Amino acid sequence: MNFSASQQLKIFAVCLTFVFSAEGNSQENNLATDNWLAPGHFIMMRHALAPGTGDPSNFDIDNCRTQRNLSATGRQQAREIGAYLKDSFKHAEIGSVKVFSSQWCRCKETARLLNLGEVVKLPIINSFFQNRSQGRPQTQALTTWLAEQDKQQITILVTHQVNITALTGIFPNSGEMIVFTLDENNTPRVITRLLPSKPA
Repeated sequence: MNFSASQQLKIFAVCLTFVFSAEGNSQENNLATDNWLAPGHFIMMRHALAPGTGDPSNFDIDNCRTQRNLSATGRQQAREIGAYLKDSFKHAEIGSVKVFSSQWCRCKETARLLNLGEVVKLPIINSFFQNRSQGRPQTQALTTWLAEQDKQQITILVTHQVNITALTGIFPNSGEMIVFTLDENNTPRVITRLLPSKPA
């Protein structure tokens, strides 16, 4: 029996421990629509579940033992999100995906566990939770960077709550993805939110 791409996506979704729901500007407002699966779109993802807030006082960007890291649940969440994205890209015939990550270990591990290809570290999406004065200049630099990206691909950014909120105005859950594009003024326009069913 042959299934449409829409039906296949629905079947795949119910097999995941973390089933996704979508919200946004889509009139149908569900994951079966392909409006978020288009070249030139950006997916900004908060790292998977890493219990706690901020980082220890002895934080060292080069030493994961000094950082707040993914839990076992968070690692499984990242794998399942990656499987969902890979299947979605396949059905939508999206051939080019680039994955960028904050230099924080919980983001790098999330990005790696997505298993979508090479992960490139991108300092302008590092957390500024401990130094809020960096929020505005970092967000402006990110907007400029986004405008320069190849519009023939989908770009995934694995980052932190503060970075996502500063750019989009949305406070994301762990593992949540905000899908957006840029308008003619390079202002982010949110298309949808992809939410794990067990947010944290």
